[in-house]
Amino acid sequence: MSIFCLVHGAFQGAWTWDLLIPHLQAQGHTVVTMDLPIEDSSVNLLEFATIVSQTLPKTNDDIILVGHSMAGTIIPLVAEIHKIRQLVFLAALIPHPGKSTIDQFAHNFDTDTLKSFNYERQNTDEFKQFDDEPNMFHPLSLGRDFSDVAVLKEIFYNDCSPEVVEMALSKRRLQQSMAYIFEVNPLQSLPNVEYKYIVCNNDQIISPEWSKYAARKRLGIEPIELPGGHCPHLSHPQQLAKILTDAAD
Repeated sequence: MSIFCLVHGAFQGAWTWDLLIPHLQAQGHTVVTMDLPIEDSSVNLLEFATIVSQTLPKTNDDIILVGHSMAGTIIPLVAEIHKIRQLVFLAALIPHPGKSTIDQFAHNFDTDTLKSFNYERQNTDEFKQFDDEPNMFHPLSLGRDFSDVAVLKEIFYNDCSPEVVEMALSKRRLQQSMAYIFEVNPLQSLPNVEYKYIVCNNDQIISPEWSKYAARKRLGIEPIELPGGHCPHLSHPQQLAKILTDAAD
């Protein structure tokens, strides 16, 4: 059986996997989670990756690392410092080695908006290569305040039951580290491991069109499609568990 290491995304914590874990354990798998220090604005991507790595056993080669959303920028770095069998991107960003996330989507914003981010777009060919890609983020998510409860209900937890929405809102955390957006990813290249990408077809945060494009272009794989919104571990945990265990086999 496998060890599933589940790495949460922005504004969330280890709690976000609570509905998924029993379904994985019922199949005999071990599950590892952690709380990343997202409230600390100084924490960088490699520090996040080190924290994840420290939760993993040193003697087991059958580790499947699942990264949700923001954590897509972290899990390839974990595979550089710890032996991982499979990386699973769950409605997640895929890093471009040597570039930041904002480098990849800056062309979606006007000059004044980029100035408000204290970001200056580089107009060289290596940055212009992203201009022809599908928009990384869903139009509904651009410029929204994710500390606003109404925004979270509308586009983060849009397909979750009322009970799950209330639970998630009660446990939400302040996202102060913006390394996943602004830090240049220190990877030289993506690690040589097995990849899976799970795209949520009604994701209103990360564009499903971009997810499918990036899975094929960057990972060289066909994405696995799942109905629903950005957090299937909360809205469709049993269905997600089946996809993860089938992919593991």
